[in-house]
Amino acid sequence: MIENANAVPRGTTVQADVCIVGAGAAGIPLALSLSGKGMSVLLLEAGERTQDPKAQAHYEGEVADERMHSPVHRYRLRGLGGSTSLWGGRCMPYDPIDFEERAWVPHSGWPISYEGLLPYYARANTWAEAGVFSYDARQALPDAPPMFAGFESPIVRTDGLERFSCPTDFGRRYRRRLEVAPDVRVLTGAHCTGVRLDAAGAQVRALDVATIAGNRFHVNARAVVLAGGGLETARLLLHSTDVAPQGVGNQFDVVGRYYQCHIAGNVGTLTIHGPTKNVRHGYEVAPDGVYCRRRMSIDAAVQRKHGLLNAVARLHFPKITDPSHRSGVLSGLVLARNLISYEYGKRLRDSQPASAGTMAQHLLNVVRDPFDTAGFLTHWLRKRTFATRKFPSVILSNRTNRFSLEVQGEQQPLASSRVQLTREADALGMRKLKVDWRYCAADIESVARTLDLLAGEMERTGVGRFEYDRDELEGDLMRYGAYGGHHIGTTRMGTQPRTSVVDADCKVHSVSNLYVAGSAVFPTSSQANPTLTIVALALRLADRLTQRLQPRRAAAEEVFA
Repeated sequence: MIENANAVPRGTTVQADVCIVGAGAAGIPLALSLSGKGMSVLLLEAGERTQDPKAQAHYEGEVADERMHSPVHRYRLRGLGGSTSLWGGRCMPYDPIDFEERAWVPHSGWPISYEGLLPYYARANTWAEAGVFSYDARQALPDAPPMFAGFESPIVRTDGLERFSCPTDFGRRYRRRLEVAPDVRVLTGAHCTGVRLDAAGAQVRALDVATIAGNRFHVNARAVVLAGGGLETARLLLHSTDVAPQGVGNQFDVVGRYYQCHIAGNVGTLTIHGPTKNVRHGYEVAPDGVYCRRRMSIDAAVQRKHGLLNAVARLHFPKITDPSHRSGVLSGLVLARNLISYEYGKRLRDSQPASAGTMAQHLLNVVRDPFDTAGFLTHWLRKRTFATRKFPSVILSNRTNRFSLEVQGEQQPLASSRVQLTREADALGMRKLKVDWRYCAADIESVARTLDLLAGEMERTGVGRFEYDRDELEGDLMRYGAYGGHHIGTTRMGTQPRTSVVDADCKVHSVSNLYVAGSAVFPTSSQANPTLTIVALALRLADRLTQRLQPRRAAAEEVFA
């Protein structure tokens, strides 16, 4: 059942076995996985509709340096489905090495293993509509040629895959299931504004809920799950200070710290020798109809040997803003940058405004290249705009076998990289966020050594040549600051309350019935986009909550499974 929170009688208390705050990639799979388990589930969503502009205004806050981090209302959406209504659909699991405690990565190590999460990854793939759980090109694309003809390396892997969701908007895709589930109640327009603990601070007594229209009520639940995203979850915990003066779960000043995104940018020039057929740089279609793409990475054993952070590199076209590429399609993108979504549009701008002469050259490229431009537009309309499963991104034929590398890597978790609260409150009385995202020299140095290994293997095998300017690397990687909407680590998972917020079951250490779902609990960021792992951890949490709240039923289901 889905209803508006304004219909709840003012000042009353809504009861449920489990209350989930946030109906996005974590909250919706969690709620529906708990359905049918003999429990009542209440799902609170702040937006009244998809991409609700009035609710969206409550995300606004501050950033320490907007060159390093986008405004906090970007990349996040309030409304049923949350930010899945704007994601690009890229799916891949974290790697086994990401879960290890690595001596060269301070504050690394998850209290759970890759093998323990693996069954949930397979189920998460289904939820994300990313096809079968197969991320090795040798199995998923058995008849496809290799990424580079003749390239064999024990150091650089080219068989890793990214799989792409439709991309699935979880609110639209699973709305009907939420409507008909007899034990799930969804309240839209319901902003959670406070987590109220009992006098001892050991249990959630109630949640405060408010609507933009002025209604206010409370929620009482046996278990509460905060699934509002890496930024909003920390904000809610830090704002709830009536019993815990530093904020709920923050007795050791960890909430909001260790904030991570990804280190990313386009770097250098990779030239592949021989004909264009020697390289596969675009998307492949797997037998299940899902778009897949290969990328390069460093073997885990080599990462350990050289003390590297995890990173991947994708083949990319030359610098788009430089009209010397003579591509009508790329120049068309630059000319249309104000019509393109924020995330991609800002990457079509240089640090300095383009001159009139540069824009004229872009226009000339479009005029000189009408057939490729028309062909691209036809393909985009057919395969992207009007397709149910959308072509993931712009891929152009490459006549020169020259590419830049699109690098995406993890960063060290830093206690100084954090989100805090300002003194200013929003219209509902919640203090706003201030984001101070930071990276360190070791992040850049690790990318450099990764690229050096890749360049060495290209030269050794004779397949190609990779060149980049090491002195310019930091500028290339930081040109747009923190990458996208990957908000990670603000309520990190661990075994020690002094260095983490939640335990291996995502329960807040100091509160017996409070849990966190989403990328806020990730101790490290890996090389991968977080959505698939968010869903997998939510499914795992559903099992843990069932075992705790319905132990007899969970035991019976395990026997008959």
